[in-house]
Amino acid sequence: MSNDERTKYFDLHTTGIGYLSRVREVTPEGGDPFLGITIAALRGSVGNVQYTHFECSVSGRKAQATVRELRSAVEGKLKVLIGFTLSNLHAESFTYQNGDKAGQPGVRLKARLLRIAYVKVDGQPFITEHEKAA
Repeated sequence: MSNDERTKYFDLHTTGIGYLSRVREVTPEGGDPFLGITIAALRGSVGNVQYTHFECSVSGRKAQATVRELRSAVEGKLKVLIGFTLSNLHAESFTYQNGDKAGQPGVRLKARLLRIAYVKVDGQPFITEHEKAA
C-alpha cells in the first residue's frame, strides 16, 4: 500500500492528570464490546481544584492492561490517580432521565484513552505488571 492510499487522520491529543473511576466492560447494542472508564481530570489552581469528567473507551493495549490491573483498587474505593493521554475528544448531548435534572439536556465529554503515563494508588506509586516485566 503506498503512502497516498493509507487513511490519514488529524490527531487531537489531550493530556492531564485525574482520578480513575467506573471501570467497566461495555457491550453496546449492535457494536463491539470495549473497556470503559470515567476520568475526573483535575484543572485550576492547587488551592481551588475543579474537575472535568471524561467518559472514555480504553484503546491502547498497555492502557487496557493497566486499567484491568487497577480495577480492584477502583472498586475498593482507593484513590487511583493517573497521568493520561486522550484522543478523539468530542461532546455528546443527552437528556437526564432521573433526579433533579430529569428531562433537562446535558453534555458529556467522550474520548479514547490512549496511554497512561503513571499511576498512584492512595498516593503511592503503582508499578504495573508490564513495567515489572521490562
